[in-house]
Amino acid sequence: MVSEELHERVREIIRSIPPGRVASYGDIAALASAPTPRLIGRILSEDGHDLPWHRVIRSSGVPAQGLARRQLELLRAEGVLADGEKVDMREYRWQP
Repeated sequence: MVSEELHERVREIIRSIPPGRVASYGDIAALASAPTPRLIGRILSEDGHDLPWHRVIRSSGVPAQGLARRQLELLRAEGVLADGEKVDMREYRWQP
């Protein structure tokens, strides 16, 4: 069970990722003091429809499976260019 405080902290951090930047699930987990990056994915899947979910990707730069096409389209619209199906984390990673 995720505390409401942690849940809201994760949502606020994701909301603060600026356009043109990405963060990994692990980045968000570390910033929110969440126990695991998987929790970030779960929060996004259950309660992320109103968040910039597309800015959260795997640390390898690969988008979420099943959402890759839409995620890359949304990122491209913000100026984040992928090399094939992979985003260059060194270039686009958000550093709060």
